[in-house]
Amino acid sequence: KGLMLLKSVTYMQKNWALAWPLAFNALLVQSMLLIDTYLVAPLGELPVAAMGIAATIVAFVLGIEIAIGNGIQLLVGRAFGSNSREDLAVAYWSGLFINGLTSLVFLFVLHLFSTEIVASITDNPVLASLTESYLSTTQYIVLLTAYTQVCTAFCNGSGKTQVPLKGFMIELPVNALLSYLLINGFGDYPGLGLEGAAWGSLIAVLLRTIFLYVAMKADDRINLTYPSHRHFWAELRPQYSQIYPIAANFFILSVGATIYQLLFAQLDLYSFVAITLIFPWLRAGTQFPNAWAQASAISISQAIGQKNTGELKSFMTNCTKVGMTVSFVIAALLMLLSQFVLLVYPNIEPDTQVALMVIAPLYIVLPIIRAYNTVAGNILRALGNSNLVLKIHFVTQWLIALPICALLILYFEVSIFWAFAMIPIEELLKTLPFYHFKQQSISRLNT
Repeated sequence: KGLMLLKSVTYMQKNWALAWPLAFNALLVQSMLLIDTYLVAPLGELPVAAMGIAATIVAFVLGIEIAIGNGIQLLVGRAFGSNSREDLAVAYWSGLFINGLTSLVFLFVLHLFSTEIVASITDNPVLASLTESYLSTTQYIVLLTAYTQVCTAFCNGSGKTQVPLKGFMIELPVNALLSYLLINGFGDYPGLGLEGAAWGSLIAVLLRTIFLYVAMKADDRINLTYPSHRHFWAELRPQYSQIYPIAANFFILSVGATIYQLLFAQLDLYSFVAITLIFPWLRAGTQFPNAWAQASAISISQAIGQKNTGELKSFMTNCTKVGMTVSFVIAALLMLLSQFVLLVYPNIEPDTQVALMVIAPLYIVLPIIRAYNTVAGNILRALGNSNLVLKIHFVTQWLIALPICALLILYFEVSIFWAFAMIPIEELLKTLPFYHFKQQSISRLNT
């Protein structure tokens, strides 16, 4: 028992070593939008709303790329656990091809149909013009992110989580400084307003892309030479078949989040601005439980690659407890934010302030409800049950929550509280099936 306890503690320490850089990586990803939101807020409600719409469209594609990255991450974890250099190289190049193709398809669609897409969201000509202006620059972020997500997934899956973290540490101050100067101007330069925020983010992401390329190239332990005896197109299909369920799952959630935002855009302007202002903070807060869950999945994948599953049963139980504890801390921080939101956004309209107060109880409790589902979902994926996780998300979100939300907003014209409440209600619907199948999977493991 003493040996089992020692192994369990070692697992948790290893998981923490993986989790904290992942958490800060995720936080810094969200910080880009937080910085832009904070700097754009003084420009008024219309620029904030425009940024919210454009960011929703771009976030949809980024969600797909992150989803593919999460699939690659588990493949890399298993290859790293089995110490297979060839499998590592195959996972990297397959993921880069899939992610690169995804970004190019998005850019092609946006170049052809951006006006129609924005017009379907808002009929305000000024808002539409601002949105297209911001989107015309930020769309290229997805091209760079296609590469950075694969590099990040490779580093995370092989336990080098601090490399992506360093990249974000470069990106964040550059983004903040450049966006501020380009929005507001300096000296005789008048500034670009909302468009300046887009250019600041794009240049900062480009610097992170260059850093990741140089860092991976300089690491002698990384050999990404594709094995000559393994045909790329033949390997692509099995790699895709393992990435697909994970990517499809995140795709469904990403599209669902986008539809939520588009539905919220049908509320009055002040309600939509309130949601736009709070969403970056909410996303940032939920990244800490997400990072712990992803680290848990990587650890489980590496253990499976090493064929060392004896301690996974107790490890997964402890992971769930830690994830829930973290979520309560996040909820407390969001409660603190709700009390000082006017210090963060001092120039918002009174109606926007009221809307933020109305939804405060909902966004405070959301991380607690979502944390269990996040940890359970990642555990199930690492154990090879990605299709099951996909089904749970699809049924609860697409067949229940989104149709009800659309009905409430478009037909009954409910207030912001009941519209926003559908997000935590959706998470509650997922909890029971996730609990059942996680416990079932744990009970099947060999002790």
